[in-house]
Amino acid sequence: MREDISESITIADIYKLFEQTNAALNKSREEHDRRLAEADLRAAEYERLEAIRSAESAIRSAEYERLEAIRADTNDRSMAELKTTVARTSKSVDALTTRWGRFVEELVRPAVVRLFRERGIFLKRTMERVQSPADDFPMEIDIIGIDGTVLVAVECKSRLSNDDVDETCDRLRQFKKAFPEYAQYDVYGAVAGIEIDRNTSMYAYRKGLFVIRSSGDTVEIANDEKFKPIAWG
Repeated sequence: MREDISESITIADIYKLFEQTNAALNKSREEHDRRLAEADLRAAEYERLEAIRSAESAIRSAEYERLEAIRADTNDRSMAELKTTVARTSKSVDALTTRWGRFVEELVRPAVVRLFRERGIFLKRTMERVQSPADDFPMEIDIIGIDGTVLVAVECKSRLSNDDVDETCDRLRQFKKAFPEYAQYDVYGAVAGIEIDRNTSMYAYRKGLFVIRSSGDTVEIANDEKFKPIAWG
């Protein structure tokens, strides 16, 4: 039977089988090449999209940096303008406070001798804005009333606060060091103001200070007759 099969396969059949095999191989190669080409296209498209995304990211980053630079510049300018405004405001407030303080001094000074004479303290003269000669204890007192053995130091404020009272007490504790020429004097303290609330007035009272307040067109001592002033220093 093998002889029959062998005789039935001709050279033409072998060529035909070879051609079929070759065609299938060529088709397989073409498919492989097509897929490679598609893969290359996809890779190229991916690279293109990545390049686009990278460029867009770089643009966004550059825009962000530009906006941040603008914001930083704006903030710097705004802060500089704010500092300038605050400085101008502080300067204006300081000037206004100084003017009001000077006004209180001018209101109180002419009345000091009379006010304290009524309390049994006989001052002979007054001095304004007296600065200490001691370099180690620089100090300025708004008004000083004085006679041969007694001195009254008066601090003037437009609106008296508890902090002002405390500061005055601190000054009085150091007064004789700042003004050694008055070391042998009995030194009393007073605070004066246009606006003094009751709590602050009582606070100064308890600290041993005279409280001078406005009364109509003049000023008066608010302390009652029971008040005992502290002799400082």
